[in-house]
Amino acid sequence: MAEKKMLAIDLGASSGRGIVGSFNGETLTLKENHRFSNDPVIVCGRMHWDILRIFHEIKQSITKTVLEKDQIRSIGIDTWGVDYALLDNNGRMLANPVHYRDTRTDGVVSYIDRFLSQSELYENTGIQCLNFNTIFQLACDLRDAPDTVAQASRVLNIPDLLNYFLTGNMANEYTILSTGALLDAKKRDYAWEMIDKIGIPRRLFGDIVQPGTVIGKLLPQIQEETGKLDADVLTVASHDTASAVIAVPTQEKNFLFISSGTWSLMGTELQEPRINAEVAKYNFANEGGACRTIRFLKNIMGLWLIQESRRQWRREGKEYSFAQLEAFARECKPLQCFINPDDASFATPGNLPERIREYCRRTGQYVPQSVGEIVRCIYESLALKYRMTAEEIKTVTGLDAKVIYVVGGGTKDGFLSQMTADATGMPVSAGPEEATAIGNLMMQMMTAGDAKDLSDARRIVAASFDRKYYEPTASRAAWDAAYQTFCALN
Repeated sequence: MAEKKMLAIDLGASSGRGIVGSFNGETLTLKENHRFSNDPVIVCGRMHWDILRIFHEIKQSITKTVLEKDQIRSIGIDTWGVDYALLDNNGRMLANPVHYRDTRTDGVVSYIDRFLSQSELYENTGIQCLNFNTIFQLACDLRDAPDTVAQASRVLNIPDLLNYFLTGNMANEYTILSTGALLDAKKRDYAWEMIDKIGIPRRLFGDIVQPGTVIGKLLPQIQEETGKLDADVLTVASHDTASAVIAVPTQEKNFLFISSGTWSLMGTELQEPRINAEVAKYNFANEGGACRTIRFLKNIMGLWLIQESRRQWRREGKEYSFAQLEAFARECKPLQCFINPDDASFATPGNLPERIREYCRRTGQYVPQSVGEIVRCIYESLALKYRMTAEEIKTVTGLDAKVIYVVGGGTKDGFLSQMTADATGMPVSAGPEEATAIGNLMMQMMTAGDAKDLSDARRIVAASFDRKYYEPTASRAAWDAAYQTFCALN
């Protein structure tokens, strides 16, 4: 049979790429046709996404499909969560989207308490309390820029905004909306009571559509710029983690996953949200997934810690590859010091290595000095955080997983995967690396009928891509002692 081709636009918090997927009826193959850096821009003290540059790069990827004669039939876009743009009555952006790491949301959770309590918000939305959630960002807009909100007629999350730029049609996709504490998790509709209490205008929100909805064809001016292309633009599972979970290569009904990249999203898949006092205590999120599943997970500060440390060393004139950083870490003494990866001091750009040293001083631990010691501290702390999260998931869901499935860019780091196996005492299945793009493509295939359902999509993923396996090898006693120290820091 002739190969069927689709284009996945996969946008992460630090880079973006266009990937052409080709399906021959049995397996999926990938071809990256464009890659670019996704760099925030700080203007007048505010951190923004350079959304127009991002859209330009998307058009470059589409152009290359035409030039390379890839007869793609559909296009899907997935991105990070929570961020958005406000549009006026003419459909024009009122400002560039603000980056979720911007400091404008510092203290906003306390500000919101005057309107509704955190417990009330969680009982309705089931979303982990993070100060950059969409509902908190919109509250900041109301507080700090009421004139802008008054001019706005629509809010679109980033993938919905980019779909609109391509087609001229607006839609609010379920999985991306679900990340921002705007939806009633059980009703899978807007949490209108919460929205009203904060004072966010209802007019901003459009009808919710599910993954696999056709948004439209490319606008004539887009086709003129990129080349004639008769492809449908679809909503995929537009939140990148929702796409990544589609690509977990297992047929198990109950499984434990880590979507590893700038963030580590660790959790399991449920059919219905789980919201109660115990779940709230552990601050788990109930986010929307493909095929109306629930991604029961926790956001963990992931490889951002390595990425931002590397940027600091570059600012100091020291250029290290990720492979070099791993090699430095391997040479260092194990289990000397740990950080809480989710400590607020690590959330914003800056001198992460010095902040890590200060954290260790403040907590009375050995203070890492060398590059390798900093990197090893990060790796070991992430592995111990995964162990803590796995135990919490077992406590609140009863899930007794035997394997941890790690997908995404973080699978390239074999040292971290081995540490995860050692810290948790569980085997780790690592791969596929391009999980978000693969899940994006699988949603396009499910929409076209090439994959029957989620189980069939995961079967195709398992048949198409290699994985690596890591068994626990280190001393359990040493990691158990380290875990006790780590727990005291959290």
